[in-house]
Amino acid sequence: MASEKKDGYRKNFSLILTFIVLMSVLFLLSLGLAYRFSTKYIENEFVSEKVKVLEQSIKPYNDFFQKKLPEVSFYNGYLDSATASRFVDTVLLEYPFVSKVIFYDSEVSNTPVNDGLNTGKFSFGPKNIYQFGSLVPSDSIRLFSINDTRNFIVGDDFNALALKLVSYIESLDTTRIPTQDELFSNFSNVRSNKITYLNIPRLEDLKIYKDMLRKTLDPSPVYQQDMLSFQLDPYKIKIINPRPLLYQYIKMAPLTYDPLDTTAVYLSTEITLPGPFSDYKLFFISSKSFIDKEIFSYFFPIALAILFFYGILVLVAVLIYRNLNINQKMFKLQYDFVNNLTHEFKTPVSVIKIAGNNIKSAVTLTERELKLYGKILDEEADKLNGLMNKLLAFTQIENKSIQLNRDRIRIVDFIESTVESHRLKHPDFNFTYEVSGVSTFVTDPVLLGSLFDNLAENAYKYSPPERKKLHISARLIKGKVVFRFTDHGIGIPASEINNIFKKFFRIQNQYNQNGSVGLGLAFCKELVNFMEGEITVKSKVNKGSEFKIVLPYND
Repeated sequence: MASEKKDGYRKNFSLILTFIVLMSVLFLLSLGLAYRFSTKYIENEFVSEKVKVLEQSIKPYNDFFQKKLPEVSFYNGYLDSATASRFVDTVLLEYPFVSKVIFYDSEVSNTPVNDGLNTGKFSFGPKNIYQFGSLVPSDSIRLFSINDTRNFIVGDDFNALALKLVSYIESLDTTRIPTQDELFSNFSNVRSNKITYLNIPRLEDLKIYKDMLRKTLDPSPVYQQDMLSFQLDPYKIKIINPRPLLYQYIKMAPLTYDPLDTTAVYLSTEITLPGPFSDYKLFFISSKSFIDKEIFSYFFPIALAILFFYGILVLVAVLIYRNLNINQKMFKLQYDFVNNLTHEFKTPVSVIKIAGNNIKSAVTLTERELKLYGKILDEEADKLNGLMNKLLAFTQIENKSIQLNRDRIRIVDFIESTVESHRLKHPDFNFTYEVSGVSTFVTDPVLLGSLFDNLAENAYKYSPPERKKLHISARLIKGKVVFRFTDHGIGIPASEINNIFKKFFRIQNQYNQNGSVGLGLAFCKELVNFMEGEITVKSKVNKGSEFKIVLPYND
């Protein structure tokens, strides 16, 4: 049995060790893969999230280009210097990346101009040119007028957009209405760090412009056109970083900017700016130690989830192992119970059968032989009856199928009757008792007697021949009747204390070699619970045990 138990222990230990090693390897592998995934994810984010930085950083420019510029057309070409100055002031205030604005107060006519564009009968030239900006001196606001050119050259900004206007007018299909996008793209010119915008005329005016290309109209018409050229400074764009834990540094740089090779220590990426800023880019750079913090912040929740998942797996495995272990123990207990119960029944049955055969086969029996066989049959029948009664009572108490009787008993008399009955059975059993603070109480005498008998039998059975002693005490303590059964037996190991009240459990020792059903103390526990009390035990190996029973005091 010991060898089988040891083999089972080794087998279970090997399985547990294998499982722990396997789970640890899987757990570490999962953490490694999770960290690798987190690293790749953050590195991909480092490359892809730059688009969000660009979008948010140039959002003011898009607002300027799509909303503010078209406001020029609201004036229908009738902007003067004062109104243009106020309009520019709002632009400079709202959009710091606009450094200077040149305002061309221009006319379209059939009369040739000296400064501007003359195509066929169509003429387009400035009357006045003004510049506005925070760094523009007050005496330099007007750059040009028809009456005073100051040797100022109108320049490419005006001429380029004027040519674009003429080209559009020449190809204009007057039978359809042009789209807003078409008009906007043909009445604006985007160049490096500069946007030039011409107010969009009405469709009727565009038709007249087309006629003016081919002939002189009578009377000769004159149309006002306003052109504004916005000079932009990309370094004044405010860079907005929505991922400060991802991008350590972001700066504006020319397209030709090429930093030193720092790939071993840093991660870097870049993205080109749109439109007039296309000669520039946003340059992103972060040290790998800085990125590691973001990687860890992303990896940490994943690691916790993996830990939680594997914790559940380990818990399930432990519960499965625990249940298998309990089932194995229960099977062993039931197997031992059947074997021991068979032995307990088989011994008296065999004795009865032998005695019966002797009586049957004998021709004559003396009076002494008759008394001997009668005593043997009576004792073995009592053993069988006692065992059956214990099993039946155990089952009835567990199922609560019996009633708890309440009779008044004298404690001294009750203890003395127990002592006398056991002295008759075991003359070498040394009993002592004491009663303090209580003389009578109401209880079930049959159940209490069974409890006393079982504890007394255990005290006798598990004590060496020279120490077969039992002291019973009864006291009234805090409204409870407390019984103590103190013996000088072999004691109970500390590791087994929590198991002795379990059904079919038996401690392996020399006193259980001849068989024990393992119901005695479990039966005591059920009896005490049924009587609404509690039972505990204190024990030292080779010193003895003390069973303490606390029952409600009903006077």
